[in-house]
Amino acid sequence: MATILIVEDSPDNMKLFSALLTLRKHTVVPLASGEGLLGAIEAARPDLILMDIQLPGKDGFALVQEIRASPHARTRVVALTAHAMTGDRERAIEAGFDGYITKPIDIRAFPDQVVHELEAS
Repeated sequence: MATILIVEDSPDNMKLFSALLTLRKHTVVPLASGEGLLGAIEAARPDLILMDIQLPGKDGFALVQEIRASPHARTRVVALTAHAMTGDRERAIEAGFDGYITKPIDIRAFPDQVVHELEAS
């Protein structure tokens, strides 16, 4: 299956996302903030990055720009966020995200949403 790097500062969310994806036989690489993100991408070589927008330190918008300016620019990055107001999806895509999944997630739909994002690569 796929290697998925998840950048999420909520331990409860990280546990939930990891459990749902490992049940589907994906390898999950957790990262609690953007610190060390490029190194984690280099080490894990993920097929997909799921990244919260509201993170301590640099937010997801700044981090996706760092990814896009790096040798990993082609890695698919999906916003995984509670930002669900009108225009938030468009703002995320314009900022460099390839996809957008809202929180709270639907635990039944989430694994299929991730597969859809993987297939869009």
